[in-house]
Amino acid sequence: MEQHRTHRPNDGPRRGVPSSPPLPAQARRRPAGERRPAPGARHLPNPRLTGLGSGLFCLAAMFLLGCLDELLFGASLAVYGVLFLPVCVLTALWVRAGDVVSAPVVAPIAFAVGLLPVTEGGGGLPGRLMGLVTGLATQAGWLYGGTLAATVIVLLRRVRWVRRRRRRG
Repeated sequence: MEQHRTHRPNDGPRRGVPSSPPLPAQARRRPAGERRPAPGARHLPNPRLTGLGSGLFCLAAMFLLGCLDELLFGASLAVYGVLFLPVCVLTALWVRAGDVVSAPVVAPIAFAVGLLPVTEGGGGLPGRLMGLVTGLATQAGWLYGGTLAATVIVLLRRVRWVRRRRRRG
């Protein structure tokens, strides 16, 4: 039986060999797809959330916006619907490429969760659920609009990602 040699991974400089000094900042190379910002331009944040992270972001943002809507605007469903659109867009833009399909899925769930503080419902849990169902029925246009916006952004990102992978390979 033949024995194969194993080698240690290259996890640092070898003993007795001096390490080379670090390159100056100008001499470092940028990755192929990275753009250099224009001089004096402000760089916008570009977070990349996992599928779970984007879901949590969307849920938390909509719940907080629902509470804020109830405090400031007296539970205006129109204001809540308008606030839903940018949250959907941000969720679709900030989710990483491998998890883009999660954005259109979590958007309607987040809409329903955020609708809880906004809806009027008396009489305990049954009244609250009836208010939620009524809110979902009357605000379906905002719900579909936000979900459609997230879906379109996700599809465009996915097409761009597939084209980029085909060019490389």
